[in-house]
Amino acid sequence: MTTGRILVAGLAGGIAMFFWASIAHMALPLGRVGISQITGNESAVLDSLRTTIGDRSGMYFFPGFDLNSNQADAMKAYDAKLVSNPSGILIYHPPGAKSLTPGQLVTEFLVELLEAILAIWLLSKTEITSLAGRIGFVATAGFLASLPTNISYWNWYGFPGSYTATYMAVEIIGFAIAGTAAAFVLRRQS
Repeated sequence: MTTGRILVAGLAGGIAMFFWASIAHMALPLGRVGISQITGNESAVLDSLRTTIGDRSGMYFFPGFDLNSNQADAMKAYDAKLVSNPSGILIYHPPGAKSLTPGQLVTEFLVELLEAILAIWLLSKTEITSLAGRIGFVATAGFLASLPTNISYWNWYGFPGSYTATYMAVEIIGFAIAGTAAAFVLRRQS
């Protein structure tokens, strides 16, 4: 496979993957699986966050974990807090944040394009020539890509199993679709 063919196949795969992710998150309910809303007095929670955190965007663990002390002591103190307190992770942005910005869409497209190009480059290092083999190889790369973050977040941070499984499936299907698009671009090469 020439570099040009890899790039064209990767571009086709990246575009296909981006369209799939867009459909999965905006047209299908997959982007909402495992995500819950705050019920009850949401405004009190939001007021408390605004008062407590203010304008400091970031990722917050609760209850607090002393990041500056000896790790063994910090874990012991944290475990004691867990006995009588709720726990979780909060990604916080102060008022004024926007959703679905052009920059976010461009970033997502570039990430998926890079994933597709790398998967097709790896495919080019094999002797796989069948359509099913090429699609299967790229889908397997998607399975591998879906494991580290998704399973670790489920294991260590308690992300819901339904969220984890769905996001893994979206990723794997995205790679399979990218593999299909790339396989059709490469179909005449033996």
